[in-house]
Amino acid sequence: MSNSRIPAVLTGLGTCLPPRTVTNDDLAQRLETSHEWIHSRTGIAGRRVVDAGTGTAELAAAAGSAALESAGRSSCDLVIVATTTPDRACPATAPQVASAMGLPGAAAFDLSAVCSGFVYGLSVAAAMIGAGTFGSVLVIGAERYSAIVDPQDRGTAVIFGDGAGAVLLERGQESVGQGAVLHTELGSDGTGNELITVPPGERYLRMKGREVYTRAVPTMVESARRVAAAVGWQPEDIDAFVGHQANLRILESVAKRLGLPPERMITNIEEVGNTAAASIPLALASAADRGLLTPGDRVVLTAFGGGLTWGSAALLWPDLRPVHR
Repeated sequence: MSNSRIPAVLTGLGTCLPPRTVTNDDLAQRLETSHEWIHSRTGIAGRRVVDAGTGTAELAAAAGSAALESAGRSSCDLVIVATTTPDRACPATAPQVASAMGLPGAAAFDLSAVCSGFVYGLSVAAAMIGAGTFGSVLVIGAERYSAIVDPQDRGTAVIFGDGAGAVLLERGQESVGQGAVLHTELGSDGTGNELITVPPGERYLRMKGREVYTRAVPTMVESARRVAAAVGWQPEDIDAFVGHQANLRILESVAKRLGLPPERMITNIEEVGNTAAASIPLALASAADRGLLTPGDRVVLTAFGGGLTWGSAALLWPDLRPVHR
């Protein structure tokens, strides 16, 4: 998807992580596993988990408010909440989030693309700004996977965590200036819809990990190559590759196939686990805090998730300071 004449520029970045950390050793007390087993296979050492009574909307509103503060703004025209774990099936979470943030009258809707949700939301937001429909769009990835993960399933309980990350996109002046979203591309393949799913009538997520790995790596590689080529970048031109933080092995395999050195691969999965739609903005904020991103850096975001869905975005990193809640 090519973003049109009016440029969309990333101006704010915010996060919200629950204060409680569940370590691999904590999980080992109830599951037949160990820190070494989990870490060697996933790269995860801990994940954040909400306390009882904290919902997805609360996480999303906190991250969204942080992103507005980061941008020096107090309002926006549209709120998009990408989530797999809404607090209710109906109504959508986004209007509640907009209200909680003090944005009366703002347009708001949810977007469901599982782990690709943030990239899908970024693409939709950039297109709406490009079309002149909205001047500013808040894209929030927010997840409460602890609500849908079977605590006795070693295949999923060790992977997923809770959290939210958000960015503010605004109408810009330069199509190739700092912060500009240069291009996005999206795709899906419904024949793989049973690989990551909450089956009808069931409560918990089920995932076929080996099959997901074999589909995710080549799909993410090709998506990243396509979006880079669309803006005239070779893989070696990419300063920072930020993949969905699903599994460290997946991220390392994708970076290797792209020919990227390890230092250009952004990860924070060790500390927060797989936070699905929240993972890319959380990883961006972590990288910015650690000084791994410099204004003007050529950044490629790539995600793969249930559906199956995937997507990538190419952007130039802005000069901003993430805000955390």
